[in-house]
Amino acid sequence: MSINTPGQGEGAPRAAPANPVSANPVSANPIVPKTAQEALRPEAGTPPPSKRSRASRNQVVVFLNFMMSTAVLVILASGAALYFGKQEFGGAGPSTVPATFLVKPATGVADIADQLERRGLISDARIFRMGVRAYGNDGSLKAGEYEIQAGASMHDIMELLKSGKSVQYSLTIPEGLTVEQAWKRIAEQEALSGDMPTEMPAEGTLAADTQRFTRGLTRQQIVNKMLADQKELVETIWARRSPDLPLADINEFVTLASIVEKETARGDERSRVAAVFINRLNKGMRLQSDPTIIYGIFGGKGKPADRPIYRSDIDKPTPYNTYTIKGLPPTPIANPGKASLEAVANPSKTKDLYFVADGSGGHVFAETLDEHNENVARWRAFQRKVVEDEKAADEADPAKKDAATTNAVKK
Repeated sequence: MSINTPGQGEGAPRAAPANPVSANPVSANPIVPKTAQEALRPEAGTPPPSKRSRASRNQVVVFLNFMMSTAVLVILASGAALYFGKQEFGGAGPSTVPATFLVKPATGVADIADQLERRGLISDARIFRMGVRAYGNDGSLKAGEYEIQAGASMHDIMELLKSGKSVQYSLTIPEGLTVEQAWKRIAEQEALSGDMPTEMPAEGTLAADTQRFTRGLTRQQIVNKMLADQKELVETIWARRSPDLPLADINEFVTLASIVEKETARGDERSRVAAVFINRLNKGMRLQSDPTIIYGIFGGKGKPADRPIYRSDIDKPTPYNTYTIKGLPPTPIANPGKASLEAVANPSKTKDLYFVADGSGGHVFAETLDEHNENVARWRAFQRKVVEDEKAADEADPAKKDAATTNAVKK
């Protein structure tokens, strides 16, 4: 049963809804007119999601990205360091003057680099170490003393130390020095190291030559070399000697060569001086050599330069004085050189038995005593003239005359 309220009967009209939708669409969503250009413009697409994907948040990916970035930076840094290091290694060094640098045996590259840097010869020890190793020369640097030029690059220094071309020193033992005199020169050579041998070798057994060596060589080593050199030289020349020499053994050979060495320094007359002594030995004559007098009196120390030979020295008997003994002395009187050894091994073929100084640094030779006495007389006349000329020169020079008077007063 329906209940009708007043005014809402079956025939009455219904009430309108609370939110009626207008039948006119213009009034609900008004249409905004567009120009033809705006109508053709594309509309904006759907915006991307605001949240990161799971893949981008994966820790492995993050780590790999970091490692790749680091690797790139390392490669770039290494390339830059390599470039600038190579430039520094090959560029001019800081030194402004030449210098010597000593590398001791068993010294490593690191120590060499540090020493070079401390000496101001390179700018950076680390670059030198890396450069040497980069070139594969870590174990190729040799011990020695080197002359490093001003402004030498690290590369130049590396090549120099690799070459082993050390500074060379020399020790000269002139022909005619005794072993004792040579011994002193060896001891005084500051580039050598170590003590002298405890025992001095026999007279005539050291090579009269120039020895070249690098700093650090020991005195024992250089003595050993000089002994070996002289032994080889003597044996080689003795082996090709003339077969008719009146010499009993190799010791007599060296002894006579030492006498020839002391008698003359002229290369063009050594074989003729040797012939005089050979001829005398063949005839049983005394050699009468002045250097043997001196050695008999002063030994290996040698005669003082201002000490003349007196008549009493000539007559003084010693084992070496060939004015008083027959034949040869018991040992050499000096270290003979190659030329004197050659001269005795193959002397000139002459009949000479005498010789005396001629005043020009050489000698005049004679076969007979009469000829020799004439040559001696000329030599003595020459000596007298030299003394007279010196005296006249002193008298002509007032300064020398005053000095001589002052010395006489002091005496």
